[in-house]
Parts: sequence; structure tokens; C-alpha cells
Amino acid sequence: MAALAGELRALPPSCGPVRLVAVDGHAGSGKTTFAGRLAAALGGAPVVHLDDLATHDELFGWTGRLREQVLEPLAAGRDADHRVYDWTLRRFAGTARVPLAPVVLVEGVGAGRREVRPWLARVIWMELEAAAARRRGEQRDGPELAGFWAGWARAEAAHFAADPSRPYAATRVDGVTGRILTGTVGEPSIRPLTCDITRI
Repeated sequence: MAALAGELRALPPSCGPVRLVAVDGHAGSGKTTFAGRLAAALGGAPVVHLDDLATHDELFGWTGRLREQVLEPLAAGRDADHRVYDWTLRRFAGTARVPLAPVVLVEGVGAGRREVRPWLARVIWMELEAAAARRRGEQRDGPELAGFWAGWARAEAAHFAADPSRPYAATRVDGVTGRILTGTVGEPSIRPLTCDITRI
């Protein structure tokens, strides 16, 4: 993990002064846990959780909120503040601060999607197939959310069919062990990217 943290710090900035790093994968694949470990290895890097920006009605319709509330302020060299969705109240309630830092992590399903990639310095993919990830998520959340998971699985499959992130991941992580896997999948995302705020 320390080696990965050092590699990320050495990447060219991708969003203003920030190296924006996506942690993507299927729901239940271990993204949040891994992002927390990586943030600690980076000395407390900020983490944006896409669950805070998605809603019941817009599971993947959060790109505008991410751009306006997080990416554009960071690109301008400022701290960011974004609204946080409450999944129990079914509305936005409260805010979260994203301090300007050398590396900022964005974790969640679709973090490496097409509309976000121009802002990214690296895409990290949690390597755990969808069915296994879903079983883990259902065990975690309990039977009361089984209906939500059924709808989510359909939406997630449609999203990745139309806009896959895995081919753009330069780093893959075993979703069971949490170990970083060697090799690059598809197109490397380590090339310098510019943060063009008009792209999405």
C-alpha cells in the first residue's frame, strides 16, 4: 500500500493541483474499505463517497453534482463542499468538506466512468465479479434491503454494459484479499490528463 501511495503522489496533477484517483468496482466489492486504507497510507487523503451524491431516483445521475460541487472547486485550487444524501430520509441532509490535497480519492460504483475520466490521474478497479460482490453486499445489509439490491443489480449491470470502467484501470485490487494485483488492464490511466471543466 505504501508503494501505491508513493506512485500516486508522483503522478502529474489531473484536476487543478489535485491528483484525483477513482476507486471503482461492483457494489460490495470492497471499495470503501480499500479507499479508507489507501487514504491512510496517503497520510489522510480526502475521500469522496459517491453514495453521498447518488439518490434513490438517480443511482447514476450524480455526475453534475460531482462536477459542480467537488471537481470544479478542486480544479480552481479551493476546498470543496458537497451535499450529502440521506438514504433513510430520502433527501439531501448536511454537507461534507473535501479539503484541497495532493491526492483526493473518489470511491463508488462508476467512479471511473467516461464523464469523470478526463479529471482522473488513475483508475483503480476492485476485482470481484458482480455476483460475489452482490452476495457480500446483501449479507452486509440484511434481508430488509433485498428489494433495493435487486433493483440496484439491474441498474449497475446496465451502467457497466454501457460505460465500463475496468478497461481503463491501471491498478487492480483483489476484492477478497485486498491485495494489489500486478499488471495493467486495458488502456493505462497513468498518462497526464488535463482537467477541462467543460468536458462533463
